Amino acid sequence: MSFDDTYRLSAHAVITNEIGEVLQLRATYADRNWGLPGGALDPGETVHEALLRECREELGREVRIDYLSGVYYHRVYHSHVFIFRAHFSDSGSIVLSDEHSELAYFPLAKLSTVQRQRVDDCLQFDGRVRSAKF
Repeated sequence: MSFDDTYRLSAHAVITNEIGEVLQLRATYADRNWGLPGGALDPGETVHEALLRECREELGREVRIDYLSGVYYHRVYHSHVFIFRAHFSDSGSIVLSDEHSELAYFPLAKLSTVQRQRVDDCLQFDGRVRSAKF
């Protein structure tokens, strides 16, 4: 890799409801898949700043970060994804941005294989940050 090569970095939040289901958002772009709240880092941002900004933009709510649980590489997107455990810091309603058409809470078993591993690593966090390649 040379100095001028680039790849993507993103930060995403694992947020659960009172029964442990995981918040997912359906994108209005690309393949319209379900995914965790979060997104790409802007130049000059830390991963923590990006996560807080992305959640504010996508959910219309403030979140508090509990911990970083994993960093994962995705070959298809040539990107590293930082996964954080987070929770809402207020009791307001979620207001989706134009980037997402709907939200739902899913049990772990209903997530895609990649999402399931990342979320399970997060929910089973033992103080050790995980990593994997997909």
